[in-house]
Amino acid sequence: MTFIIRPARQDDLQTIYEMAKLTGGGFTNLPPDRESLAAKLERTQKALARTDDGIKDELIVLVLENTETGQVRGTSQIFSAVGQSAPFYSYRIGTLTQHSRELGRTFRAQMLSLTTDLEGAAEVGGLFLHPRERAEGLGLLLARSRYLFIKQHRARFGEKILAELRGVIDDAGGSPFWDGLAGRFFGMSFQEADEFNAVNGHQFIADLMPKTPIYIDMLTDSARAVIGLPHPNGRAAMRMLEKEGFENSGYIDIFDGGPTLVGQIDSLRSIANARNMTFAGTHEAHGEKMLVATGLLADFRCAFAQAVIRATDGTVQLDAQSAEALHLHPGDELLIVER
Repeated sequence: MTFIIRPARQDDLQTIYEMAKLTGGGFTNLPPDRESLAAKLERTQKALARTDDGIKDELIVLVLENTETGQVRGTSQIFSAVGQSAPFYSYRIGTLTQHSRELGRTFRAQMLSLTTDLEGAAEVGGLFLHPRERAEGLGLLLARSRYLFIKQHRARFGEKILAELRGVIDDAGGSPFWDGLAGRFFGMSFQEADEFNAVNGHQFIADLMPKTPIYIDMLTDSARAVIGLPHPNGRAAMRMLEKEGFENSGYIDIFDGGPTLVGQIDSLRSIANARNMTFAGTHEAHGEKMLVATGLLADFRCAFAQAVIRATDGTVQLDAQSAEALHLHPGDELLIVER
């Protein structure tokens, strides 16, 4: 059985919608809303149709396809430059230090400041793998294929990249962070705000959120306890991002308080270590399992493959099944990186 990553098409809408209904809420980039998902697919088709270089506000939706059945079993997304058509807000955690000479004491208070520091960065998000496929490293394939897509289209992206991780959600589907902070200003539940944001964007944050820094000590205990923590289901994703080269730079999501990790694109492991090679045909030996990507724009494809690298001439052989799934022919150029 072979799985490949490819750009999403309009006829993937129903499958992606069905997966969106399985997320359990708080998944802003994958809302269970047909109209919003259809708009994402339209943006993807428009981005894939553009052939000139340069950074624009674009979205690429990728899907994981079982090549034997044709079923789509996962999805992920790449935003080329956030904050171009609407502000991209985060909270930055900072420290305010004050000293009283009369009391002989120094006070340090942690603050949350509403910021648009990350505007212009690329973003990876919307990663969801069908519960029945959470084995064989398919989540890793979904995640890292995004970086190989960026490598293949480097001129369309800037220098910085971010990933927002879903924050802690309680058993009732609410957010302790939202309830302790933003919910007090908006008069709506976390679920209502999250659904509104997923469909309409978060300009309403700019309209209603206080612009002054907020003392963390003034929040509720439950809100303070979850600041910067990922949802339990997102801990593995956070470790994967950190292994890739993302770092915690003190930014959190304005809705659920989940961590926003930041990295430099050219320093990411998958991008820095990826090599351009020439496909030399198939082999029958047992090679090393690696990530292989080929093709541009709508023809982009990525999969795991058993690879035998021939260092003498810079070529690589792949197992026949993977080569067929990737539509490779001898002499084709490909991108390869260690698993």
